Amino acid sequence: MSKAKIQKFLINQESLGAGIPVMWLFLTTVCLICGTLNAGGFFNLENEVNPEVWMNTSEIITYNGYPSEEYEVTTADGYILSINRIPCGRRHARSTGPRPVVYLQHALFSDTAYWLENYANGSLGFLLADAGYDVWMGNSRGNTWSRRHKTLSENEEKFWAFSFDEMAKYDLPGIIDFIVNKTGQEKLYFIGHSLGTTIGFVAFSTMPELAQRIKMNFALSPVISFRYPTSIFTSFFLLPNSIIKAMFGTKGFFLEDKTKKTPSTKICNNKILWVICSEFMSLWAGYNKKNMNVSRMDVYLSHAPTGSSIQNILHLKQLYRSEEFRAYDWGSEAENMLHYNQSRPPLYDLTAMKVPTAIWAGGHDMLITPKDIDRILPQIRNLRYFKLLPEWNHFDFVWGLDAPQRVYSKMIALMKEYL
Repeated sequence: MSKAKIQKFLINQESLGAGIPVMWLFLTTVCLICGTLNAGGFFNLENEVNPEVWMNTSEIITYNGYPSEEYEVTTADGYILSINRIPCGRRHARSTGPRPVVYLQHALFSDTAYWLENYANGSLGFLLADAGYDVWMGNSRGNTWSRRHKTLSENEEKFWAFSFDEMAKYDLPGIIDFIVNKTGQEKLYFIGHSLGTTIGFVAFSTMPELAQRIKMNFALSPVISFRYPTSIFTSFFLLPNSIIKAMFGTKGFFLEDKTKKTPSTKICNNKILWVICSEFMSLWAGYNKKNMNVSRMDVYLSHAPTGSSIQNILHLKQLYRSEEFRAYDWGSEAENMLHYNQSRPPLYDLTAMKVPTAIWAGGHDMLITPKDIDRILPQIRNLRYFKLLPEWNHFDFVWGLDAPQRVYSKMIALMKEYL
């Protein structure tokens, strides 16, 4: 199907409501504005871009005065993942003995820099290091830093045949095994945000031996139920799979293009034009200007999107407005039989998970709404803590100015309880 026919399809689909045309119009308008301003040399008038925009995670860590280590982990199915470590805080010597280990798993379209994008006194990764923890952060397969395989090329469709199922089945166990072997510590804390929580919940509910290695599971805006989102962009999931594949192909999705980083970061850093970035964020997942350092907008958006697979997007689409939390549906009974030995994808039973769990949710989160949270809380049998932050949105958990006081301090307190 041609792009012209696809666009006509979107406009004519009254059953989809106004969401798709409005989203299409908004994105088109932003692209036109950006192109016009860039061509007209407007960017020459704007503020200096933050230096962290151009840094990878290791560079951000050392830029802020912390020791940095970087490793590669090869999964059981051959993907080569990049992971980062902050072995200690700025005020701690490396030789003070073993530190409790905490592992952080980023959201969709993000990378390990996700946990370090505020100043050091407001970023979870740095605060944990200063609190005496051995901090590890992993990159999910398919993002900018984990796009290699032992035998497959990223140009092959087979390379992209994965979703969060494989991230839970292969990536997380492989990374945790590596951390345990490297540190000598048998147990660690797990922190996930958004899709990072999904990976954790799937892994800990299906692999008891892995779950036994988790002291506590910290879930920030967990993506398990995706039935009631209010974001205008989620109307994208109303499109048939065939249309999505026709538009975006069958391999990677939103892969990072470093050549386009300059215009986007300059827009977000400009005193006038940052409103475009804030409006995009507001429509996507909610936005609270008072709780965000707008001078770092370029840093936030320069490290995303880092990419994932179309299959991962289709798996999220499968959750959209669904009553069930299942493994990826391969599209036919025959394919599901081949992968699962049953005609339908298996259900993920969260009641089987025994890991002590703490959950935080945002009252103004447009992706994971309080209604979605209400659906999953009864399924968490070992729920040790829950907090709804009424005015928070989806991004406040990592970028919120008050996150250290309202969430991170409680996390650290709970870690001390569950040694």
